[in-house]
Amino acid sequence: MTAPVTGRGWRATVDGATTSLALTTDWTTHEIGIETDLVDRLLGRAGMRTIGFETSGLGRWDSALLVFLSDLRQVSVERNIHFDDTGLPVAARRLLALLPDRASPAAQPMARDGLFERVGLVVIAEGTELVAVVSLVGEAILRTGAALCGRSRMRGVDLIACMRDAGIGALPIVTVVNVLVGGILAFVGSVQLRRFGADIYIANLVGVAVIREMAALMTAIVMSGRTGAAYAAEIATMQGTEEIDALRAIGIPVHDYLILPRVSALTSMMPLLYLYGSAAGILGGFAVAVAMLDISPETFIAQTRGAVAGSQVLFGLTKSIAFGALIAIAACRIGMKAGRSSADVGHAATSAAVTGIVGVIVLDAVFAVCANALGI
Repeated sequence: MTAPVTGRGWRATVDGATTSLALTTDWTTHEIGIETDLVDRLLGRAGMRTIGFETSGLGRWDSALLVFLSDLRQVSVERNIHFDDTGLPVAARRLLALLPDRASPAAQPMARDGLFERVGLVVIAEGTELVAVVSLVGEAILRTGAALCGRSRMRGVDLIACMRDAGIGALPIVTVVNVLVGGILAFVGSVQLRRFGADIYIANLVGVAVIREMAALMTAIVMSGRTGAAYAAEIATMQGTEEIDALRAIGIPVHDYLILPRVSALTSMMPLLYLYGSAAGILGGFAVAVAMLDISPETFIAQTRGAVAGSQVLFGLTKSIAFGALIAIAACRIGMKAGRSSADVGHAATSAAVTGIVGVIVLDAVFAVCANALGI
């Protein structure tokens, strides 16, 4: 046995391959100053196999003792030294047992996926999302049929509220946008048509462009940014506050309660907004043509009536219905898959607006190609 080694609050005695550490005085945060190299000094002796404790002289102790013992145990495990804690106070052993006896290994850098793995993950994610969207569309069609037959659990008050918001509530912005679009078409058309002395055909240009394309498209874009984003934000907020989970828990069908009223309201209101937007767009072109381009009101009205056919109005109505269904379904789907944080609400609203606008433009291009193929 060698002579003991002492320090502030401790005394170490070496007996062959065993070191006995006697803890003395108080081991508290305010009263003990642990040397930074104490653990290495105690466990740095070659041939050491066991370290034990003697605590008869130990006074008060707190977390300072636990931190020291935890570090000592960790280094003992790393150096294959037996850590004998039987001499420690029972409370200290119980608290020490709650601490991990081995440090978590350093996080290994994650191997980067190869090209095929990344492509596969993207395909799987997009395929899963496509299946979810198709399922939502199919369920919307089936639930709408059930609602028309009076077998839906959708509340009428919810449908009326959504129709009011998507209809009357949207009239101011739809009016402003379509009037300005009609006036811009009249200005742009006059620049080119005046070169050929064909100012009278400005009415034809405004009428056909507004009825066939611009009224449905601009109204859909406005509704995507206004109503679609609102739908996604509302549902995402309910997702974050666990209201949707509560509805499922008490047996209320989420589709009938949340999605069907919004899809039905926007799909039914879009044709009416399209007709209103068409009238507003033609009125904007009429005002510019009469006030600034020296075209008489009678001439403008006659040219518009001759240029606009019923098939073009029907074509615009069909597009507006498809646009409304697309915006509502996309917004509801984005809201349903949103996260539960407050930031996810903003992300859902932004994503719904962008998705709706892009989707409307793409769908409008599809309608244009189909109309050209059918000679409409």
